[in-house]
Amino acid sequence: MVSIIVIPFRPGFVVARFHGFAYITRNANRPEPGLMSEIEKTVAAKPADKKPAGKEGVGGTVRVFVEALIIALVVRTLLFQPFEIPSGSLIPTLEIGDYLFVSKFTYGYSRYSFPFGIAPFSGRLLGSLPKQGDIAVFKGPKDNSTDFIKRVIGLPGDTVQVIEGRLYINDKLVERQPIEPYRTRDFFGNPIDAPQYIETLPNGVQHRVIEIEGDRGGFDNTPKYEVPPDHVFMMGDNRDNSADSRDMNSMGYVPVENLEGKAQVIFFSIDDRSSFWKVWDWPWAIRWNRLFTGIH
Repeated sequence: MVSIIVIPFRPGFVVARFHGFAYITRNANRPEPGLMSEIEKTVAAKPADKKPAGKEGVGGTVRVFVEALIIALVVRTLLFQPFEIPSGSLIPTLEIGDYLFVSKFTYGYSRYSFPFGIAPFSGRLLGSLPKQGDIAVFKGPKDNSTDFIKRVIGLPGDTVQVIEGRLYINDKLVERQPIEPYRTRDFFGNPIDAPQYIETLPNGVQHRVIEIEGDRGGFDNTPKYEVPPDHVFMMGDNRDNSADSRDMNSMGYVPVENLEGKAQVIFFSIDDRSSFWKVWDWPWAIRWNRLFTGIH
């Protein structure tokens, strides 16, 4: 006669005695913890319901793009804005093809500090006058939309005049010291060595100017200008090739409200015969010695 005695051994297993021998076997009614049937594995492996990966990816990309756009807009409006120099009116200080950062907070904020001239306030917020000698970006007073960049020469109440190529501020001759000629181009694009000077403004600011027509240019003899309140008088360093406040028809006095910011640093510069997008020209066309130089 065969007798089988079943003794619990551990969860999922039992000890069976058969003809005096002991065997350990699996309890079919109680599976071992951690061991799952194929059906259980299939059920466990089934993912929970969630949004399709495609929609989640598109939504995440759009969100990142919007966030980056908002950050860029805030930086551009309140802190720094990049500008490209398209003309030679500030040669030798700024060359055509220079790319620079302008600090938007230096002179405060007006509607011209914001894209499309849309501002949540009127007048000027946290405003301050520029200093004589600053290079500033501003909206042209004739259309209030075109960006210009010039040097601040006269402040409210100052008188400014040019006589035989020499600058007078408040009836005092501005000192200038001749230095080596500057290699540039004339009105027809021909290379020339233009007379170059270091000019010292009344507040001590020194900067370079050139006279491609000597002291006989079209605006080397002007009437005396008296800068009205809340306006500034702007001039280019390329004195014979700059449309500035000396020309009352094209510019004249610039309202302080039109100031957008102060030019601070050149972060990129490329020869004007090339372009920023022609990356294959960069090794030869980039003006490496001008990168990350301060503007004075």
